[in-house]
Amino acid sequence: MLWFMKNISLSIKFLAMSFTSALLLGFSCGSAKKSSVQIDKKPAATNIESILTEKKYNEAFPTRDTFYSYKAFTKAARELAGIKIKITKRAYEALQMVRIDKNTGKETIIRQDEGFNEDWAKSKPDSVYYIDFGNFCTEKDALTNKKELAAFFAQIAHETRLGQNGQFNDGLMLRREKTEEAYIYPNDEYPAVKGKKYFGRGPMQLSYNGNYGYASHCIFGNKDILLNNPELIEQNAVVAFKTAIYFWMTPQSSKPSAHDAITGDWKPTA
Repeated sequence: MLWFMKNISLSIKFLAMSFTSALLLGFSCGSAKKSSVQIDKKPAATNIESILTEKKYNEAFPTRDTFYSYKAFTKAARELAGIKIKITKRAYEALQMVRIDKNTGKETIIRQDEGFNEDWAKSKPDSVYYIDFGNFCTEKDALTNKKELAAFFAQIAHETRLGQNGQFNDGLMLRREKTEEAYIYPNDEYPAVKGKKYFGRGPMQLSYNGNYGYASHCIFGNKDILLNNPELIEQNAVVAFKTAIYFWMTPQSSKPSAHDAITGDWKPTA
């Protein structure tokens, strides 16, 4: 087991170094002076396209499934950038999720736990945090944004490679996990649908009914879309990339998001 874990760690490290080298050394993103200051926020796809061209994307994944196209990736980033999630916790157990469409300003409550508005919960202090999908590779300076994109690519490459050629260039080959296990775990908010399976799918290999339902809530504003149709992730490349960006940007329980860890928005307490 230790040998297996060591090799996974080395694979991710190698991939991250490879992508970082390509992103930081192979592409121009303005002068060094400009990259050292806070950049203006702009739609994620525009920012990503300024870092990585379609030609370089294809060169980075020479053996990829054509399903995982550059256009699908940038479209997913562009569309998801218009969504922001406000999560309010009361007394830890009572949760409210509000989906904000930044293009229209429309706010929709997509989840509100029982007891959220009861007096016992209102008497507790609120804990509020936001998941702004528009911050994907756009929040910080140019150098940090490049590092984040490199790390994201390294992770999805690792998740979807066949691992046969020893060159670490075979990422984005698998649309789904090679299993028929159902990957179902009891979840009152996101219950599994009879007959459906929630094994790993997409660039980040989204797994389990709880993650499918949560992702569906954030992406579509409707938890049932992916719970009822988990196969959509392996059939629609834009949806597939959206689930990967969702997972990258979303903290879970006491774990920070990968985005927050890389950008420095999260700091360890010990």
